[in-house]
Amino acid sequence: MTEAVGMIEDDRIIRESGIDARVASVILPVLKGIGFRLVRVRVSGQSGLTLQIMAERDDGTMTVEDCEEVSRAVSPALDVADPIEKAYHLEVSSPGIDRPLVRKADFVAWIGHQVKMETSVLVAERKRFKGKIAEAGDSHVLVERDVPAYGAEPSVRVPYDTIAEARLVLTDDLIRDALSKDNKARKEARRRRGEPDEADTDDTNETQD
Repeated sequence: MTEAVGMIEDDRIIRESGIDARVASVILPVLKGIGFRLVRVRVSGQSGLTLQIMAERDDGTMTVEDCEEVSRAVSPALDVADPIEKAYHLEVSSPGIDRPLVRKADFVAWIGHQVKMETSVLVAERKRFKGKIAEAGDSHVLVERDVPAYGAEPSVRVPYDTIAEARLVLTDDLIRDALSKDNKARKEARRRRGEPDEADTDDTNETQD
């Protein structure tokens, strides 16, 4: 099933396995068809299963209405394919500010911010890294360590194909930059749809009053 996901041009460098991958293979074409991209699929829980689908629009935005749209779109496909044998609760969400980084473009977009990473193999004699994204190339990401271990290099190049999990670390700088990027993306999306900016709408309402 993982190969099938790859055939749908899944550009993520960090992907699911097992039942999560089966779900991803079902919903990827659905998401693409309605203008969204998959961030992550995760099935969790024991007695009561929860299927979490993390997604976003190509411009990085994800509203409550978008979550509802994705939920309505993927539910029929999941019902037909039935990749999860047990009953489950479907939860669609945005990546959030301290988001997972799953594409090379994610690392590029958040250069200068703190990241936590775990690798599938040893890299520079370690599997866990925390530090600032200093560089994001074609094959690797350069992480400047927060507190290098004694004798360790202050920075390390981590190949993308070794990364098992990566997530931004919540900081004041990240919150500020994330809100700024989201605001710009929303304004650009409104312009493309020919809708007035919220500021313009507020001015109109004030004039009418």
